[in-house]
Amino acid sequence: MRFHLVTLFPDACDAYLSASILGRARQEKKIKVEYQNPRDYVLNKWGKVDERPYGGGPGMVMQALPIVRAVEKALKGKKGKSAIIWFSPAGKQFDNKEADKLAKYDELVLVCGRYEGIDERAKQMLKTVAPVKEYAVGEAVYTGGEVPAMAIVDAVTRRLPGVLGKDASVEERRVAAHKVYTRPETIEYKKKKYRVPKVLQTGHHAKIDAWRAKAKGAQK
Repeated sequence: MRFHLVTLFPDACDAYLSASILGRARQEKKIKVEYQNPRDYVLNKWGKVDERPYGGGPGMVMQALPIVRAVEKALKGKKGKSAIIWFSPAGKQFDNKEADKLAKYDELVLVCGRYEGIDERAKQMLKTVAPVKEYAVGEAVYTGGEVPAMAIVDAVTRRLPGVLGKDASVEERRVAAHKVYTRPETIEYKKKKYRVPKVLQTGHHAKIDAWRAKAKGAQK
């Protein structure tokens, strides 16, 4: 799979997307990550990509055409199944089911807005290039689209064959609890002992799964 991030800050994204499991997936060519900077597609000599909003209001708005040109460049000549990811608080909430759906694509272009957002006409124009999927990643407001974009790359990548070694490593596809433990069995801290639940030491898989399911339900 190939991810294209349309962003003003590719270096900030690449630090995270080159580390740990994602970095290994890139080295093993299970995924490719490419960047398009909207500043490379402006016609002014200053690299200016924003303007004041019509109707007034605080902040600046990213112009439509640099975004559209960057997306067109990303998908130029690509023949696989592709989609454009647009971030908006009004979009569909991104979750594990949506990550499974996106994992079936060949090319994903993630448009990272900044300032007060992107001229709405960019989205309208891009619908003629590829399907546009509009997501909200969590309920918080972010400074830009880079954090949600990296979250989607992370969630989708770990679902691809071979990235985690085996399908059972994808937590949401097995019985998993929000509470996990490791060695040693007993930790003493400030004269109090903290122990691993006995059931996890029994080796009885059915009882362990039942405990995990109960613990997971209690956390909701």
